[in-house]
Amino acid sequence: MFVNLKISEIVPNPDQPRKFFDEAKLKELAGSIKENGLLQPVVVRPTESVEAPYVLIAGERRWRSCKEAGLETIPAKVIKNADEEKAYVLSIAENVNREDMTIMEEAGAYADLKAAGWTPAKIAKQFGKTETHITWRLGLLTLRPEVAKMVDEGQIKNNLAWHIAQLSPANQMVAAMRYVRGDFDSEAEAQHFANGLKMMEKQTSLTNEQPPSEEVQEQRKKARAKAKDGLGKAEDILIPLFEELGAKKPEDLAVILGTDLDRYVRVVGKIYSQVQQVRNLLSKAQGVQRAMAAEFNKAATEVQQEAAQQKTAKPEGGAKPAGAAKKAAPKPATPRSKTTAAAKAPARKAAPAREQAEPATPAAKKTAAPAGK
Repeated sequence: MFVNLKISEIVPNPDQPRKFFDEAKLKELAGSIKENGLLQPVVVRPTESVEAPYVLIAGERRWRSCKEAGLETIPAKVIKNADEEKAYVLSIAENVNREDMTIMEEAGAYADLKAAGWTPAKIAKQFGKTETHITWRLGLLTLRPEVAKMVDEGQIKNNLAWHIAQLSPANQMVAAMRYVRGDFDSEAEAQHFANGLKMMEKQTSLTNEQPPSEEVQEQRKKARAKAKDGLGKAEDILIPLFEELGAKKPEDLAVILGTDLDRYVRVVGKIYSQVQQVRNLLSKAQGVQRAMAAEFNKAATEVQQEAAQQKTAKPEGGAKPAGAAKKAAPKPATPRSKTTAAAKAPARKAAPAREQAEPATPAAKKTAAPAGK
């Protein structure tokens, strides 16, 4: 059963996981509501507040659109007891189990339950999911609308979407657009880039306050030389060797390696494991490096914009541009022309004093030099 409540009597749930609402879609829905009315009521629960007797459980987007449409009342379902809550949960369960439900719609359904007071553990038990699955889905609700749309359309995969959701709105767009346009060779690379951006966000500055000591610099120099030398040797020795072995037939290798075959299988397996680990670390390092470059580029752009603004900004402190000063110079002549002859005389006597007060011109400075001596 639904009732009509005043929109002013309803407040959003402060625990609402959704952080962004697409303004264009809100206005579009507002237009539809004006024309056809609200087809699906919001869900609320009573509170003890006198000013706002109801808090939203589900339907904040509809509530916002009704306000945008200028409505004073809104149809709502009021959940007062456990039976009504159970029925509401069942209706959400039906939506979650829909085959055509998008990942963001699923996240929204879980958010509605969380707003009703359910914990991720309880939601997971209700729907036969892991608690991690629920928390990851809820984490997607911090995505800005443009990126959420990319996720729903399948342009961005679920795991990468979660990593992007941890970023600030501006960096969400940076990571999403670079992935969509194909800047990364794999999803893992894109995740490492997003993690690198997150690391940059946590830092107060792009560089340490104190430069590294000479000892640290020397250690880094030695480590860099050792790593480059080792990787260079691996490139020169291992790659040609594996290419040669890979071109042979299994029966040929069985004869060539003979009784040592088992040992080399273990050796190559160990090498493979270490290579995978190092490959993952290098990919993470690459993500950090790319994120640092993105931050430096952003900082450089901000500096350029600030410099451009300073050039176009008006002088402060009431100062006038040179052109304006030139135009203003003749103005004192008007009041002087109206004075008597007696009043003009003192003005002419005071003229040398004004000339002395003005900064000396280059020519004046040259003539004044001997007097100083």
